[in-house]
Amino acid sequence: MNADFMTGLATSLALIIAIGSQNAYVLRQGIRREHVAALVLFCSASDALLILAGIGGAGVVLRDNATLMAVARYGGAVFLAGYGILAARRVWVGDHMVLGAAGPTGLGTALAACFGFTFLNPHVYLDTVVLLGAVANQHGEDGRWVFGAGACTASLLWFSALGFGARLLAPLFARTTAWRVLDSVIALMMWALAATLLLSDGQPAAPV
Repeated sequence: MNADFMTGLATSLALIIAIGSQNAYVLRQGIRREHVAALVLFCSASDALLILAGIGGAGVVLRDNATLMAVARYGGAVFLAGYGILAARRVWVGDHMVLGAAGPTGLGTALAACFGFTFLNPHVYLDTVVLLGAVANQHGEDGRWVFGAGACTASLLWFSALGFGARLLAPLFARTTAWRVLDSVIALMMWALAATLLLSDGQPAAPV
């Protein structure tokens, strides 16, 4: 298989596999089996859009625009902290989290949350637009787009595995205790990511 494609595939996987806010949300929805296909397609398409934009040169513009990065930084921190509060509330309420006991999340609500985790986190721009764009452009005029195709494929493969594979955990999450543990981890993760953004001075280091 083409070396540029495989390099793009491996580089993208290395960046997105780390569990962050977006992945945690897809995992949770996958366990609940709610709108999994839509969320997988949204995350994959979003990554593809950002990766291709970076290859096309948007990364240079974004990297040098302190105002855009500041807006994303503070907006992302508020969003992540707010979702952390919601996760903590689920831990407190507890029994409504058993599979089948709660009303389903609407598609619009699920996509809106995923949009926030994707586009309100500055690190997603640094990973996809700036970093992957810069690496891709080292592969020449034609090779950079082949690299990009590999990177986009990696995103589709990862989110498909995460979203559809999560259902294998459903027997474990038939109990409220398991949901309490997961949502406790999610709440702490969201607050940690929000704090990282606020303390990062424009250079967020949290995984997507």
